[in-house]
Amino acid sequence: MSNDAPTQSNKALWLIAAVCLAPFVASFAAYYFYQPEGRVNYGDLMEEKRLPAVSLKLTDGSAFSLSQLEGKWLFVIVDESTCDAYCEKKLWQIRQVRKTQGKYPERIERVWLVTGKGKPSERLHTEYEGTWMVDANGSALLEALPYEGARTDHIYLVDPLGNLVLRYPRDANPSRMRKDLERLLKVSRIG
Repeated sequence: MSNDAPTQSNKALWLIAAVCLAPFVASFAAYYFYQPEGRVNYGDLMEEKRLPAVSLKLTDGSAFSLSQLEGKWLFVIVDESTCDAYCEKKLWQIRQVRKTQGKYPERIERVWLVTGKGKPSERLHTEYEGTWMVDANGSALLEALPYEGARTDHIYLVDPLGNLVLRYPRDANPSRMRKDLERLLKVSRIG
């Protein structure tokens, strides 16, 4: 009878130890061996990269630098000054995504890096009022934007510190872009 008592208490001790260690072992295994396939964001997450603070000019000739928009989230597009149908679609998308941010639209700016000769039409200035139309010909800023296919295919999202965050594909879904931005605005303490 006395030989069984220590064996029973050892079993109970081992059982308690196993129950206490199980969460640590499970979390270790999940962290190192389980790689989830899904992701939350729609846009392509970019490697952390601060965009260069170069001096530029707006298409009206006044001075401009991205640093003057520091503290704001930026949607950035690159397109020719002639602005084809796809260019107008992107301008419309970033305007609409900004408008759908409820109480936060003032935290978001829109920047069009204009390439090519000439200036955007007066109609585009009126229709997309509030969009910073920047003459980016020959700018180092263009070289800092990674792209697949053509540079004009993408919409970029830049954080309030000037870091490139997301790149959206050609014909991006505005609803999914809006959800990405909502999540970022919700957790961001800046901008």
